[in-house]
Amino acid sequence: MSDHGGREHRETFQLFLIKPSHYDDDGYVIQWVRSDIPSNTMAVLNGLTLDCLARRVLGENVDIEITACDETNTRIKTKKIIRKIEASGGKGLVALIGVQSNQFPRAVDIARPLRAAGISVCIGGFHTSGTLAMLPEVPAEIQEAWKLGISIFAGEAEGRLDDVLKDAYHNKLKPLYNFLSDLPGLEGAPTPILPSNIIKRNLKARTSIDCGRGCPFQCSFCTIINVQGRKSRYRSADDIEITLRENHAQGITSLFITDDNFARNKNWEAIFDRIIKLREEEDMKFDFIIQVDTLCHLIPNFVEKSGRVGVKRVFIGLENINPDNLIGAKKKQNRITEYRAMLQAWKHIGAITYCGYIIGFPNDTPERILHDIEIIKRELPIDVIEFFCLTPLPGSEDHKILDAKGVWMDPDLNKYDVEHVCTDHPLMSKEEFQNIYRQAWHAFFTDSHVETIMRRAVASGGDSGKIMKQALWFYGCQTIEGVHPLQGGLFRRRYRTDRRPGMPIESMFTFYPRYLRDIVHKHARFLALAWKYARIRSRVEKDPLKHDYMDLALTPASDQDLDNLLIFKATESAKAATEKVQLRRAKRAEKMAAG
Repeated sequence: MSDHGGREHRETFQLFLIKPSHYDDDGYVIQWVRSDIPSNTMAVLNGLTLDCLARRVLGENVDIEITACDETNTRIKTKKIIRKIEASGGKGLVALIGVQSNQFPRAVDIARPLRAAGISVCIGGFHTSGTLAMLPEVPAEIQEAWKLGISIFAGEAEGRLDDVLKDAYHNKLKPLYNFLSDLPGLEGAPTPILPSNIIKRNLKARTSIDCGRGCPFQCSFCTIINVQGRKSRYRSADDIEITLRENHAQGITSLFITDDNFARNKNWEAIFDRIIKLREEEDMKFDFIIQVDTLCHLIPNFVEKSGRVGVKRVFIGLENINPDNLIGAKKKQNRITEYRAMLQAWKHIGAITYCGYIIGFPNDTPERILHDIEIIKRELPIDVIEFFCLTPLPGSEDHKILDAKGVWMDPDLNKYDVEHVCTDHPLMSKEEFQNIYRQAWHAFFTDSHVETIMRRAVASGGDSGKIMKQALWFYGCQTIEGVHPLQGGLFRRRYRTDRRPGMPIESMFTFYPRYLRDIVHKHARFLALAWKYARIRSRVEKDPLKHDYMDLALTPASDQDLDNLLIFKATESAKAATEKVQLRRAKRAEKMAAG
């Protein structure tokens, strides 16, 4: 096609990939100058779009201009988006991606003025996919989105993005794109990639990659198995190498592997061997954060090779130390009898361990929770613990069961951030539940225990400075900023007019003085906490016997632990689990003696 001057006529299709944030309790968007956790969904869709552009899916004369924004570190200006798409002749799409339940209200609020201006909008992510996968009827919030003309995407975008882009280009988006029953393979698919200018909006220039999707386990509180499936799918070592080389070329060497359980990725060893080759033969010094289960140390070579590839931080879904709670949540793969050996294995390679711990199981009371935290502090060498409220997340089995029974659940999706109590508890009032969640952070991060964690790190050959920074981050985010550390960032942004609809826009004479006081007050508290932790660290480092430190948690795991440690005696179910292990060991010993 040519214009009247004989020149080729070219068009630009504007694609906005927006990962929304959500609102705090005051109705302001949670946003930072630098945020912490990078969005893998944004990296995945950016990589898929680049592939679409390379294949010219919208035609030889149509370019796709990608604008990727993570609202946790970038202010979303809808008027600017409208102007940019209108300048391209109305050719564009705003895709609100990776939307979790707590982000869905904010996503719709972003979409509302865009739809009023006639801009094509699509929302996808765990909330849309999870609710459509698990509920017998389409939930009210999705029906409301349809009334606004918002398109809904459920499932994964590999092999499907072409059609969505074409429909948006022709202004013919379908109300629903549902691919939940047809999950794509990942081997050979375009790999996740983001430009460095986007990545550097995070605290550390860290990006993310998924090496696989799906999980074989059945945890009732989890949405992943109902969105990504229980059959795991994987990228190849060749796929991973492509992404690593592309990131290394732009100076990005720190990655978060977002697989819910990388230890169960059948290609883990091939991927690790490829990374080891890049590190040891080509001097590409990558470092990684991974997520694993509590039995990963039993996989031959897994922990050892994790050290060689540069795994610096490991997130472990410990969840609880009460076997009844674990069984009730279908977390049968967690064996409390393996916790110590597993944590000590990670400490042996110098990795910092982060353990998720869920509060609010049916048998929990404030007293039991605090008692269990003291056992953990004394007997398990955990570096950092992060607490979560047991939440019936839409898309989980827990939510489906409560919905079917007509049990009350908070109608405000913005609260489904695993920090707020969203349904009733059999033994605790809502206030007691919310209070014990806050108290748990104080109970673990006492000054004396922060010192203990530092001493354990130094005695194990680790760095007390890294422990100090992590304790400051996790404890400070929750107790000073009032947000979960996974939602934290550096220097809170708060815009007067970016407030949740229905809440009044404050006067500038009220808003700005309070905002300034808030900044000064919180940073003073952070500096005071940092100063206190620095003094603790100095005391640890000056101790001439620091490398000889030993306590119960560092004492090598042995068969005698089952008789001596409180973690195995705290509940009747813990005692039963211990007896089963002892019986298996006795039978094994008998066979060896007889053989």
